[in-house]
Amino acid sequence: MPIIVNLDVMMAKRKMSLNELSEKVDLTLSNLSILKTGKAKAVRFSTLEAICKVLDCQPGDILEFVD
Repeated sequence: MPIIVNLDVMMAKRKMSLNELSEKVDLTLSNLSILKTGKAKAVRFSTLEAICKVLDCQPGDILEFVD
């Protein structure tokens, strides 16, 4: 898939665990893990917005297009 999810990179930069992000974004650990591993088929804008707020980043910091 040409969309790369760099969620783990941003979490590492912010020194935040998956459990901590899961609680702050109010997503289940399993759903967040699916997104983090790039196995998600879609992501809601509201979810992306919440992740960006918690990690203090832009959507482009998390999602990357690679042809």
